[in-house]
Amino acid sequence: MTMALNTASFGSILATILAVLFAVAGVVNLAGRGAVKRDFARWGYPAWFHLLCGTLELLSAALLAGQQTRVLGLALAGAIMVGALFTLVRNREPFRHLAPALLFSALVVVTVAVRG
Repeated sequence: MTMALNTASFGSILATILAVLFAVAGVVNLAGRGAVKRDFARWGYPAWFHLLCGTLELLSAALLAGQQTRVLGLALAGAIMVGALFTLVRNREPFRHLAPALLFSALVVVTVAVRG
């Protein structure tokens, strides 16, 4: 019983960390400051695409924060990260740009694994 509680607590902590990270990323993308707009344009996305990404990241954060919606939040977060990694690899971004996406992706995978 203690192990199950510890695993559940660890999973909740990871989900909370992910929710915060996705919320911050969402706000950054929605703000669309210079580098964000330049990056999305350089990757060939339309001018409004950063708004879609920011909205989806905030939605993922909100879903991750709720116990009942966490699975949906993890699924959305995973889909976002697949898209982000695809974009970064396709555009041959340097590792310093790829590293945060890899970290976010690893946290999503670990959180899913802890959930069982």
